[in-house]
Amino acid sequence: MRKFMIDILNTLDIGPDTTRVGVVQYSSQVRSEFSLKAHRNLESMVKGINQIIPLAQGTMTGLAIRYVMNEAFTAEAGDRPKVPNVAVIVTDGRPQDRVAEVAAEAREKGIEIYAVGVARADMASLRAMASPPFEDHVFLVESFDLIHQFGLQFQDKLCGVDLCLESDHGCEHICESSPGSYHCLCLPGYTLNDDGKTCTAIDLCAEGKHDCEQICVSAPGVFTCDCNKGYTLNEDKKTCSMIDYCSFGNHSCDHECVSVLNGYHCRCNEGYRLLDDGKTCQAIDLCAEGKHDCEQICVSAPGVFTCDCNQGYTLNEDKKTCTPIDLCAEGKHDCEQICVSAPGVFTCDCNKGFKLNKDKKTCTNMDLCNTVEHGCEHQCVSTPGSYYCVCPEGQLLQEDGKSCGTCKSANIDLVLLIDGSKSVRPQNFELVKKFVNQVVDSLDVSAHGTRVGLVQYSSRVRTEFSLNMYHTADEIKAAVMKVDYMEKGTMTGLALKHMLENSFSEAEGARPASRNIPRVGLVFTDGRSQDDITEFAKKAKEAGITMYAVGVGKAVEDELREIASEPVEKHFYYTTDFSAISTIAENLKLNVCPEESQGEIEVKDPCACESLVEFQQATMSSLEQLTQKLAGMTARLEQLENQLLSKK
Repeated sequence: MRKFMIDILNTLDIGPDTTRVGVVQYSSQVRSEFSLKAHRNLESMVKGINQIIPLAQGTMTGLAIRYVMNEAFTAEAGDRPKVPNVAVIVTDGRPQDRVAEVAAEAREKGIEIYAVGVARADMASLRAMASPPFEDHVFLVESFDLIHQFGLQFQDKLCGVDLCLESDHGCEHICESSPGSYHCLCLPGYTLNDDGKTCTAIDLCAEGKHDCEQICVSAPGVFTCDCNKGYTLNEDKKTCSMIDYCSFGNHSCDHECVSVLNGYHCRCNEGYRLLDDGKTCQAIDLCAEGKHDCEQICVSAPGVFTCDCNQGYTLNEDKKTCTPIDLCAEGKHDCEQICVSAPGVFTCDCNKGFKLNKDKKTCTNMDLCNTVEHGCEHQCVSTPGSYYCVCPEGQLLQEDGKSCGTCKSANIDLVLLIDGSKSVRPQNFELVKKFVNQVVDSLDVSAHGTRVGLVQYSSRVRTEFSLNMYHTADEIKAAVMKVDYMEKGTMTGLALKHMLENSFSEAEGARPASRNIPRVGLVFTDGRSQDDITEFAKKAKEAGITMYAVGVGKAVEDELREIASEPVEKHFYYTTDFSAISTIAENLKLNVCPEESQGEIEVKDPCACESLVEFQQATMSSLEQLTQKLAGMTARLEQLENQLLSKK
């Protein structure tokens, strides 16, 4: 069957403007394989035929004829007006529905029907479908192997028709027939329009397809040239020439004579202007007339100018503005530390803490520890242009950067992890928030003192506010009371991971580890964690975070102890009832000073041996500090004495 269809296609002039072909397959149902407009050439159409998949059983020929009439031969499917509609029906059996009425209706609509029967096809049904005369439109072959015979007969029948004579072709000028089709042509000097039928005169002048210098005169497909008034057509029949009055030699122009229609005028060379006598030329001085945009110096030439710069400046790429020559920026100096630039020159200076030597280039360190009142309690260390204070081993530098102490109790970074799981319940969550605010009340909160961050967790973790968000206790307490209860699960391990990786990051306000400011984490929970806490409880303490664990109700003691720092007894709190957590807040000491974390200070016997040893050690430490201060003052006096002698 595919070979039969391809043989027929090979007899036709396939194309969007010649013959269009569509294929409809039917059995007990009807399917359009491709429409009249689906393929625009033979190669594409053959490929489409080879991809057809056969349908199932059944022979609903009448249904197929109605589909062809109502769907295949429509403008949407690619049918063209005034182009003959031809249907070729190929069947190998008797139709299972009525065909006579629907075939008659199709023929009345102008569809020419060819009926091709194979093997057991019913001749009466073929004649009921086909267009008259039957001898030209009904074919019966014994098998599909012989169906190609119909292709030859069909070619003879279809291609023998001269559609230019037998159809309303609509060609404006000339109709030319081809096998099974036709196309329109135009007379010489005309071109076929997009409708494929009408013709338009070829206007070579309008299309610019001419070489006339002035005027193009058009006729269909040809043109002639002409000239404007005051000009004459040259021998090449294309170009035009004007009468040249300057060639008479009596113009008296200073520079150049320009011929015009019926006369001439004088013109000056570039950079000159024509004077009122219409003949003499004078150089144009744009600098003198102020018609320039030079920033500093304008250099004039006839009609043009160039820019230049004052000494110590260089002309920019715009050739107009000037930039001071910055010898410092260009590296064309020999200053040791600071180069101070002026246009085309430079002077040297020194950083803070240094002084310029006599060579006006190099600098000497002034050793600020011996030249300024540094205020260091223990030891001052000079650096180029600055200094810093250090403390003896076992003591920490305080916030003022000068004094030393054993602890920074009022200066910590604190992150609270509060359990927002469903088991807490809303009324108890309000008590938890009050507990947090009791803890805040016990702290010295400020941007440079203690910083507080809050994280709530349930099945997920949410930062309520970071360490750098609020800087007063009142701001923190107000933010705590606005926190919404999350509900759901208890992912304590996930909360510890979030605290370690996010809450104590410098991005969220934790101060650099190099500053030795203690980091404290407090976990409040009312039940068993739904995930593993071991890994991140351990990592938090290994990272130097002091961990407190506060449990209430069904909180698991083993988990609280695993979270808490050593000694566990001082970092682990538990109560059975939420109403008692305020008592925990009152007793909680969140700092890293040993004497404060115990909750009370031990009173020692001043006469005991241990007390005498401590007194001796403290006395020796004080004497050592006084000795270092005296040494610093002596060095300072010697330096001042040397400076006075050098001035003399």
